[in-house]
Amino acid sequence: MIKRLSHATIYVTNQDEAYQFYVEKLGFEVRTDVTMGNGFRWLTVSPKEQPDLEIALMEPKGGAGGGGMLDEETARQIRALVEKGALGAGAFDTDDCQAAYEEMKSRGVEFLSPPIQRPYGLEAVFKDNSGNWFALTQHTQQ
Repeated sequence: MIKRLSHATIYVTNQDEAYQFYVEKLGFEVRTDVTMGNGFRWLTVSPKEQPDLEIALMEPKGGAGGGGMLDEETARQIRALVEKGALGAGAFDTDDCQAAYEEMKSRGVEFLSPPIQRPYGLEAVFKDNSGNWFALTQHTQQ
């Protein structure tokens, strides 16, 4: 029986630049950074307060360099969608959306919307350096 989600993948346009963005601007920790013999790089990061979830920052590549998961055409299409900013990659929870927004903005994170009230809480939307967008959410008590 499945117990929990341990890994999720976010496609990025450049792993070195994504490394800097997620570590320096979001404050995530690197969990794994290894390169296999075929040039495939396994790079995972996590929010400091959630060490049991690793986020794989993957460049969409076809063939062995992409871990053999994608063909060249699919890799090209995913890369185009990421660069276009068409992919939302998830939501991150925070206890104080306004404070997190101010801190992240001061580190150079680009926000698509400032914190606004939603039926489920306060939410801001930002994007990473590849173009993926995320919600930053402070849930209200129900």
